[in-house]
Amino acid sequence: MPYLFTSESVSEGHPDKIADQISDALLDYFLAFDPDSKVACETLVTTGQVFLAGEVKSEAYIDLQKVAREVINNIGYTKTEYHFSGDSCGVLSAIHEQSGDINQGVDKADKEAQGAGDQGMMFGYATNETENYMPLALDISHKILRVLADLRRENKEITYLRPDAKAQITIEYSDDNVPQRIDTIVVSTQHDEFDTDANMADKIEQDIKTILIPRVKALFPQSIQALFNEDITYHINPTGKFVIGGPHGDAGLTGRKIIVDTYGGKGAHGGGAFSGKDPSKVDRSAAYAARHIAKNMVAAGIADQILVQVSYAIGIDKPTSIFVETQNKHINKSDGEIAQIISKIFDMRPAAIEKRLKLRHPIYLETASYGHMGRTPRTVTKHFDTMFSDKKSVDVELFTWEKLDFVDRLQKEFEL
Repeated sequence: MPYLFTSESVSEGHPDKIADQISDALLDYFLAFDPDSKVACETLVTTGQVFLAGEVKSEAYIDLQKVAREVINNIGYTKTEYHFSGDSCGVLSAIHEQSGDINQGVDKADKEAQGAGDQGMMFGYATNETENYMPLALDISHKILRVLADLRRENKEITYLRPDAKAQITIEYSDDNVPQRIDTIVVSTQHDEFDTDANMADKIEQDIKTILIPRVKALFPQSIQALFNEDITYHINPTGKFVIGGPHGDAGLTGRKIIVDTYGGKGAHGGGAFSGKDPSKVDRSAAYAARHIAKNMVAAGIADQILVQVSYAIGIDKPTSIFVETQNKHINKSDGEIAQIISKIFDMRPAAIEKRLKLRHPIYLETASYGHMGRTPRTVTKHFDTMFSDKKSVDVELFTWEKLDFVDRLQKEFEL
């Protein structure tokens, strides 16, 4: 019998995502001037206030207030009527040095033997239902909000948009787990006050349906476009009005959108957040490595869907376990045998992951909105300056864990 599955995403202006972006921007600054920095930075945003907390061990000295304000302004919180602005909000910091008890388990004389920065389990997932090997409902949700942000910044076709927004997609699947149609689209977008409320809801709904959705639809191949049928149920700003938003409407915290950050509820999640953490924290680096494995495995044709779990003990370099769960395998091997082959091909020690995926570079602000997975690898030049007027430009590779650079080796190993 067909079934429904739902995923959601939130915009860069959502309070929790503001917090994530500030935390990752701070991490990038520390790594730009000291690649060996150890960072675990948390952010809280609320009406007119930003609070920074956490632990840092670094040789770099960063103007934390300046970085936070730049992030907020770049998102679009620049007007006093938002009750939260990068130019006027208060920024308070309670960041202190990393615990020596943790550091002694991570930093080792032999850098290759670097221990995991924490215990826990991390998951990677991939599916062949989209071109970027992501669950379709989440992929559409992310794209709706990216296009909505583009429309807000263009300020031409839709001129009343504010930064806060959410999207949610429900997909109908067949018994053999193939997407059949889009059942429901939910979009809630913050907006300016209208002169009257009489036509506000109708205007917003019409613009979402006739301007936003066609631009989103055009981003997909024909096979996905065909799922955008005339029978979709739309809920556009279902409360009727969304003027009060951002940190003035709800407080935001780093790490509260971990399902948005990963697979939209498909696969699994170990519970650890990503943003604000340097790659010695395996919550982040091992989750990226597990996605890298899963994506390359599906791209190699080993299975239609793959879930990879890896686990660690704090201070220990080798994983305590690697687990694989496949669906619709195309090879004559058990999941246990597949896990053993993965262990042979992919070095999952923290130092090896950092090196393989180039994680000791300032690459993290770009991950902090619209998902850490399913993104397009690319090289960019990023610019940084410190409170002492030091300036630095760095060429970095973004989203290295999305590269399909192990497909040939996997196909050879599995004789595909």
